[in-house]
Amino acid sequence: MKQKIGVFLLLIMSLGWCFHASAMPSGSKITVTATAYNSLASQTDGNPSIAAWGDRLKPGMKAIAVSRDLLRMGLKHGSKVKISGLPGEYVVLDKMHRRWSKKIDIYMGRDVRAAKNWGRRKVTITVVEA
Repeated sequence: MKQKIGVFLLLIMSLGWCFHASAMPSGSKITVTATAYNSLASQTDGNPSIAAWGDRLKPGMKAIAVSRDLLRMGLKHGSKVKISGLPGEYVVLDKMHRRWSKKIDIYMGRDVRAAKNWGRRKVTITVVEA
C-alpha cells in the first residue's frame, strides 16, 4: 500500500511540474516592474555582452532579461513580448538574479543616459510568442 501511495504522489508531483513549466499562452498579460541595463561590466556579471543563455547582446537589439519567477510562469529563452509604452517586440535573451520577482530589465546597449531616463516603472508585458 505504501508503495502505491508513493507512486501516486510521484505522479501527482511530476504532473504539477509539467503544467507549471508550460508556456504562457499568446496574449497573456502581466504587470511587472521594468528597469533598464547596459553592456557595461559594472552592470553585469562576467562579459557584459554575453547574456545568460550565451546570446551576444549588441546595441540596438530589443532584448530583455526576466526574473526567474516569470520563467517559472512560462516565459522562456526566445519568448517575444510587447512592453506597454514601448514600440515593437522584445525577446527574452537574459535572466536576472534569483532575488528579483515580477521584474524585467530592458537592454539599452551602451546608452547609459537612456537607461537612467527610463528609471523604474510599472509596465504590462503581453506575450506575443512564448
